[in-house]
Amino acid sequence: MKKETVPSFNQIYMDLASSLALRSHCVKQKVGAVLTKDTRIISLGYNGPPAGTHNCDEEWPETGCARDRKGSCYLALHAEANAILYAAKNKTDLEGSTLYVTLSPCLSCARIILSVGIKKVIFLNSYAVYKGMDIDEGVEFLRKFGVEVDHYEIS
Repeated sequence: MKKETVPSFNQIYMDLASSLALRSHCVKQKVGAVLTKDTRIISLGYNGPPAGTHNCDEEWPETGCARDRKGSCYLALHAEANAILYAAKNKTDLEGSTLYVTLSPCLSCARIILSVGIKKVIFLNSYAVYKGMDIDEGVEFLRKFGVEVDHYEIS
């Protein structure tokens, strides 16, 4: 009898983040996030507009939502921000937690991640590559202030 391969928690959580990304209504980039603590899921999120506003893929299926002055989506909340906000709304302690996200955090999200006490971030794809930037500012920021950040390699 062949022994089954047991997936690692990293694989399970990144697979879940990738599946959550498919729920996104963004027409530009779909991103999912999973927050864990002590091998338990404590919150989930994906990028998209705040509840009660517009779903970009329904309102603007060709172009997505309007852009702000910096060229970012006008309506979008990033996946990691959504996961953190949901946890905060439910009074979940994030100190020492781990974040799995399909796109490395932008600088703004990195500030939030540091502020709420997340200790580790594992990302699948690079925000810098997606945006055509030289460096992953969010990743560099987190590392500078002691948050462990790892690039997840699909095996």
